[in-house]
Amino acid sequence: MTDTEVLRYTAFSHDPDGGNPAGVVLDAAGLDESAMLEIAAGLGYSESAFLTAPPEGLGGEEGRSFTVRYFSPKAEVPFCGHATVATAVALGERIGPGELLFATRAGTVPVSVTAEGGQLRATLTSVEPHSEEIAAADLAEALAALDWPETDLDPQFPPAIAYAGARHLVLGARTRARLADLAYDFARLEALMRRLDLTTVQLVHRAGPAEFHVRDPFPVGGVVEDPATGAAAAAFGAYARERGLVPADAVLTLHQGTDMGRPGVLTVELREGDPRVRVSGAGVRIP
Repeated sequence: MTDTEVLRYTAFSHDPDGGNPAGVVLDAAGLDESAMLEIAAGLGYSESAFLTAPPEGLGGEEGRSFTVRYFSPKAEVPFCGHATVATAVALGERIGPGELLFATRAGTVPVSVTAEGGQLRATLTSVEPHSEEIAAADLAEALAALDWPETDLDPQFPPAIAYAGARHLVLGARTRARLADLAYDFARLEALMRRLDLTTVQLVHRAGPAEFHVRDPFPVGGVVEDPATGAAAAAFGAYARERGLVPADAVLTLHQGTDMGRPGVLTVELREGDPRVRVSGAGVRIP
């Protein structure tokens, strides 16, 4: 691993001190699973991305298609939105803006990289999303782990598990103050999330018709909170559309990381007639 180049990028911000940092290895051909996990754990970021050659028949433009694996400090995850954006920006700096195609464990993810005012921005298109109800006993356990009384839930947001490449429990916070006050039982929430195969818990407060503040506890990844979560943003967009909380054709703005001192902005685009969700954001290398 001594010859492996490990890059560091932040996603969903133009500021290296904002957004969500990710490790990026553009050539992971010589790394096995344990080596990837060791690198991810050493970095300590919520996720890192590792690129290898694309599988046969993936398609896409030659030299712009890849297999991507994502690792948290504790384990491999099927998909990670912020590490996808970070990787796309890193590739955009090296091979130029344009279309990319990523083969992930969750499915094929197209990504578009554009240059805006001298800065790069990436837009990923999710796999087809879906959602499911959460059992009453599991919801009660989640609230107990978070130390949230049921009265702190926003009744406009029915608790549900949403998926757009990874599974996330969506809970609406009645007030912004409730969202800002996050102090949870790490081990208890981790145990529930492992049992339900959840990647994060997507905590949401609505600030306007198309504007939301979000936070994502991530104990299964070995960190208390994820600063900006693209996969959860995609899952939330699909959830909100399915439940009529937003129009079928909409652009949503999600603010995340503010309460951690790493503010980031995620743009979620919904298109009528297309079940997939597009999540976009800026990215920049961390010096």
